[in-house]
Amino acid sequence: MNTKSLFKGSCVALITPFKDKKIDYEKLKNLLEFQIKEGTNAILVLGTTGEPATMTAAEKEKVTEFSAEVINKRVPLLVGTGCNNTEAVISASKKAQQLGADGLLIVTPYYNKCTQGGLAAHYLKIADSVNLPIIVYNVPSRTGVNVLPKTLNKIGAHDNIYGIKESSGNIEQMSDMIEVCANNNMEFYSGDDGVAFPTIIMGGAGVISVTANIIPRFMSRLAKYCLDGEIEKARQMHFKLMPLVKAVFSEVNPIPVKAAASMMGLCGGQLRLPLTEIEPQNRETLSAALKNFGLI
Repeated sequence: MNTKSLFKGSCVALITPFKDKKIDYEKLKNLLEFQIKEGTNAILVLGTTGEPATMTAAEKEKVTEFSAEVINKRVPLLVGTGCNNTEAVISASKKAQQLGADGLLIVTPYYNKCTQGGLAAHYLKIADSVNLPIIVYNVPSRTGVNVLPKTLNKIGAHDNIYGIKESSGNIEQMSDMIEVCANNNMEFYSGDDGVAFPTIIMGGAGVISVTANIIPRFMSRLAKYCLDGEIEKARQMHFKLMPLVKAVFSEVNPIPVKAAASMMGLCGGQLRLPLTEIEPQNRETLSAALKNFGLI
C-alpha cells in the first residue's frame, strides 16, 4: 500500500485578515502569494488561527473559493471544516471539496465531547461521505477531547484518513501516534511549532505551523532538514526558533501572530471578539523577539 500523503514539510495555518469588520481579500491574496513565494509546502485556511469560529458560513465558503483560485494548485490547500456536529462537518466538507480544497483538517468534536467510540464513528462517517484526504486534528486543550493512539489506529485503515495533526503536548502520546501512523501508511504532523523538530526526527512528516505566518521559509527549511536527516542544522534552527515561538504563543493564538504580522506590514492586526488586542507587555516581548529574528 502506498503512503497516504498530502504534503511533507511545513504547512502554514493561515491567519484571516480583517478590515472594517470584513475579510480583507486584498491582504489575503498577498498573504497567500507571500507563503508560496517563501516556500511553504501547503496552506491551511480556516484552521484555529484563521478564526473560523467567528465567521459566517458564507464567509468561510468565500475564503475557501478565493484561496483555491489564488493558489491554483501550486501547493495543496487544506480547509478546516471541523465542528461538534457530524452532519454539519459533512456538509461543510462537501462544500469545501466543490470549492477547490485538496484536503480537510477536521478537529475533534468540542464542548459536547464524545467517547473514543464516538470519535471513531464521527471520523469514519465523515470519511465515508467525502472524497478528500482528511487530517484529524487533536488539540485537547481547546476541545476537551483527546484522540488516543488506539482510536487513530481504528480509523487509520480508511482510505480517506491521511493522518493527524497532534497538539496534545504529550511526547509519549506523540511517539505512539507516529508509530500508529507508520503502521497505517498515514502522516504525522506536529501541531506545535516548539516540538516540530523532535517529532519530525522521530518519524513525523512535518508541521502545521502558526509561526510560519511570519517565517514561512524558515519553517519549511527546518522541516526539510529534519526530513533529510540533517539533524545538527535542524537542531540549531530549533533553538533559534524557540524565543520567537514563546512570544508568538504568549497569549491565545492567533492574537500574538496577528500582532506580529501587523508589525511586519503583512496585514492589519484586527481580530474578532471574543479575541482582543495583545496586552502591552506581551507586545513588547513580541516586538523584541521579532527584532532579534531580523523581522522588523
